[in-house]
Amino acid sequence: MWKKFLLYLILCCSYVFIASADEGMWMLHLLKQQKFSEMRKLGLQLEDYDIYNPDGASLKDAVVFFGRGCTGEVISSKGLVLTNHHCGYGQIQNHSSLENNYLDEGFWAMTKAEELPNPGLTVTFIDRMEDVTDYVKQCLERDKEKDADGVFFLSPSYLNGIARERAGKELLTAPGTEVEIKPFFNGNQYYMFTKKVYPDVRLVGAPPSSIGKFGADTDNWMWPRHTGDFALFRIYADREGNPAAYSPENIPLKPKRWLNISTGGVDENDFAMILGFPGTTHKYYTSWEVAERRDIDNNVRIRMREARQQAMLEEMLDDPAVKIQYASKYSGSTNAYKNAIGTNWAIDLRDFEQLKREQQNRLLEWAEINRRPEYMEALNEIERIVEERADLRYRSWMLNEGIIRGVEFASVPQKGWNMLIRAVDSAKAGETDSLRHREDMERAILQLMEDYSRFADKDYNAGVDRKVSTAMLSEYVGLIGKETQPSFFEHISAGFNGDIEAFVNHIFDRSLFGNSENFNRFASGPEAFLADEENLTRLRNDPMFLFARSVTEESLSLGSQLGKYDIPFSLARRTYLEGILAMDGPYTHFPDANLTLRLTYGQVKGYRPRDAVYYAHQTTLNGVIEKEDPKNWEFVVPERLKELYEENDFGTYAIMGDGRMPVNFVATTHTTGGNSGSPVLNGKGELIGINFDRNWEGVGGDIQYLPDYQRSIIVDIRYVLFVIDRFAGAGHLIEELDMN
Repeated sequence: MWKKFLLYLILCCSYVFIASADEGMWMLHLLKQQKFSEMRKLGLQLEDYDIYNPDGASLKDAVVFFGRGCTGEVISSKGLVLTNHHCGYGQIQNHSSLENNYLDEGFWAMTKAEELPNPGLTVTFIDRMEDVTDYVKQCLERDKEKDADGVFFLSPSYLNGIARERAGKELLTAPGTEVEIKPFFNGNQYYMFTKKVYPDVRLVGAPPSSIGKFGADTDNWMWPRHTGDFALFRIYADREGNPAAYSPENIPLKPKRWLNISTGGVDENDFAMILGFPGTTHKYYTSWEVAERRDIDNNVRIRMREARQQAMLEEMLDDPAVKIQYASKYSGSTNAYKNAIGTNWAIDLRDFEQLKREQQNRLLEWAEINRRPEYMEALNEIERIVEERADLRYRSWMLNEGIIRGVEFASVPQKGWNMLIRAVDSAKAGETDSLRHREDMERAILQLMEDYSRFADKDYNAGVDRKVSTAMLSEYVGLIGKETQPSFFEHISAGFNGDIEAFVNHIFDRSLFGNSENFNRFASGPEAFLADEENLTRLRNDPMFLFARSVTEESLSLGSQLGKYDIPFSLARRTYLEGILAMDGPYTHFPDANLTLRLTYGQVKGYRPRDAVYYAHQTTLNGVIEKEDPKNWEFVVPERLKELYEENDFGTYAIMGDGRMPVNFVATTHTTGGNSGSPVLNGKGELIGINFDRNWEGVGGDIQYLPDYQRSIIVDIRYVLFVIDRFAGAGHLIEELDMN
């Protein structure tokens, strides 16, 4: 027993040493119990209620959830919101055309009347967050007879249903108010969030991509960095300040709180903190899940996206219109691709498998001492499931990355096609009278036309899809056995002797949705088209729809087979995390990220990526000029920016005592996806930058924080102000801001 106890103490000490680094994505309302004293030692000059105050305005009231997965901050009394250029990229792209190419040229509204509406875009404020763990457990006990499968404890629909029960009608009838309960630590804790959602958000300003996306995919996830990744939007409300759908009558929102801006800059070792909505982390992976992530998830993503991006980029570089069409798709693909590479590097460099084994062994020792066998059983169950599902998971990832994501026509809408086939078959079988048949046909034709409009929208190019699909199918069929491919793929060998390109060309040449000529023959006279038996036969055997249906069937089959592991896996993980919290105490750990408001803190600091190399904490405009390459679209520098550089026309935004124009800096803060656009604040709570990326060496921090490597990459607020003021000439926006 004493040997076991000593081993337990050793493991605890080693764990405390690992956890003492500046890591964590902490809940704001628990800062005082968890990290506040450490933050004060590093340089925080605020009280905890200055950051989060449920009964008054605080910094959290200036931070918004932007769109579907980013963060923004309110920076003026007129509802001006700052976020990343890449967070607003879809909106900038939607407003762009060859005549008004805001992606390439930038956009600046010089009056409020010029600000552009963005249907579907929202910003969300968090009004309040509450620990509702006991309430949820009471509801789960009350409803256990309805929960035959035991899934309510993680079910968003169930949890949000009981959130509405708790909130009551009076709260929920307030304009724009929503409530949500989310699970933490795999269902060991629950918090309820009361939100205010604003749906009228307008584009105010964005630099050209040569600033906002400078370095593009080459520099993505990299440091040193020289990117002005920011954009400006404005929140509008009705005349009472309530959330309201877009209307010309709406006025700029007067927010509860907006951020003051510091132009004093940053020095090495300065305190920095970030508030935002980090998306997903896996801090509590077991060793088996780490290996699964590396050997299946990441390896598949790396290989398949590499093939996709190469084919896509060739088409983008050949045609400026295609470059606009596919800019967002390409960027999204490369982002996850580089993340997978960096994560695998970190897993192997720091032996994450061993680190997680140590965490597991520490729990096992504690469980044995405290006679809690359920924690050993939970770990055994996790190991069993990961091993059993490996082949299915590999096939699922290959199908998702190689076909569903990689082949655009694999997601062709099938509703109208199915309706049309059913209507024809029902009439032939005599199941409908002539009036009913005509009504069914009319509905099916309208649906098919709507499907085509959605499929062949302005961001789709059949020529690009044809080329990329050929590349993706070539990779896929070479790695997945014929017996486990979607059934329609048998035609590749049976009808085309293994010629992938001929197979893809056949699909585009023969399908109704394969090209505009085919569809126009149908759309110009649907009734006459369908009266021809040969056309009906071709429609019934349309290769694009049959391909998509086959892929859908395979995806559903794999999902069903993998799904049988979901509940036992979730239950085992809940028990495992219960053990971790029981062993270490409720305030020791931070929960994995789940798009809820968090705080991370650290210091402005450079790092050593490898032997004999040191990266400083700050980059400047000098580096932009050094990287310039007019022949490479990723490193083109706007003429106006070069003029300002050559004239040293930096206004009041240059580094004091240095004279250079700051661009980016890095800090040891612990961030992930969702933190894009997050405000970076100094010890006084003043805005000093905008988080926009992480360094490649630090992306493994989603699994295990890397103190020697983990860095958030941040746009220096002085560069933002300089671009708005000196580059764009939008001084009216500067006048809105409160600056120190």
